[in-house]
Amino acid sequence: MAVPTMTIPIKKETQASRNPFPFSDTNKRYHTWDYALRQRFGGKVCKISLDGGFSCPNIDGTRGKGGCTYCAYAFRRQTPESLLEQFHREQALLHKKWPDARRYIPYFQANTNTYAPLPELKAKYETVLDEEGVVGLSIATRADALPEEVCDYLESLKARTWVMVELGLQTVHDETARRINRGHTMAEFLEGYDKLRRRGIPVCIHIINGLPGEPREMMLETARQVAALQPDCLKIHLLHVIRGTPMAEAYLRGEFRTLELSEYVDIVCSQLELLPPETILQRVTGDGLRESLIAPLWSLKKLVVMNEIDKELLRRDSWQGKKHGGSEDV
Repeated sequence: MAVPTMTIPIKKETQASRNPFPFSDTNKRYHTWDYALRQRFGGKVCKISLDGGFSCPNIDGTRGKGGCTYCAYAFRRQTPESLLEQFHREQALLHKKWPDARRYIPYFQANTNTYAPLPELKAKYETVLDEEGVVGLSIATRADALPEEVCDYLESLKARTWVMVELGLQTVHDETARRINRGHTMAEFLEGYDKLRRRGIPVCIHIINGLPGEPREMMLETARQVAALQPDCLKIHLLHVIRGTPMAEAYLRGEFRTLELSEYVDIVCSQLELLPPETILQRVTGDGLRESLIAPLWSLKKLVVMNEIDKELLRRDSWQGKKHGGSEDV
């Protein structure tokens, strides 16, 4: 009688299984926000953008007037819907894309969301934290709008729920910051960053590639200095020239040009190589509204941009952190 043999299935090699980057279960060679949230919360989490009706110290004259030259918020004057109306409207839209999503992170996005008296901040944050399915809170602000009492309150929130503060840096170069009317220096950014880190509050830093007057090396230097800070998260934005802003007026006068797709992909991949592999990338490009975007128009095809970044990392046989802490040229 023949002895039956056991057939051992051979696991098919996939692009994901060949990926040398450890913080990924797909072909992505960088630490994506989606991957990080699934690891933390066990499933899909949707971020819901909110306008809390806040102003900004760089708009009202406290630090400057008119806001950053690229900022469309500085010229918007409508009164936003109530926070809960916004929350449920965005929730319904997200469910069309991800019907099974049941976890949410409210994101106070517009302007400077710690720039108000503490009782007002508490009232607005607590309103959305009480909604069903909310697993945390994300707050966009400036490093010069973090008084100690607000930081203490954020620390107390961290004991109750997941909290992240998103700090706009944009560039480490003070000459660029002055050119774009940023309203604070790199030294002031570091002061605010330290207040949060001393309290163990997770931080996401925002930077912008393509700012006027910055060549490739200056953008890479921004990434090097951010990498040294070892932030929890990073958002890499592409400069969008938005209709009605001072930046748009300068662009239309021919004072600077925007990046080409190939340039942007090269810069982003080189920045990713410099970052710690543990730093989570919430963005590697940005979303521009078709009706208000003047340039670069190629950025409207977001999936194309992200695919080109994936292809370039594969072509280089590279990944996030490959050159972190090293001296290799990029």
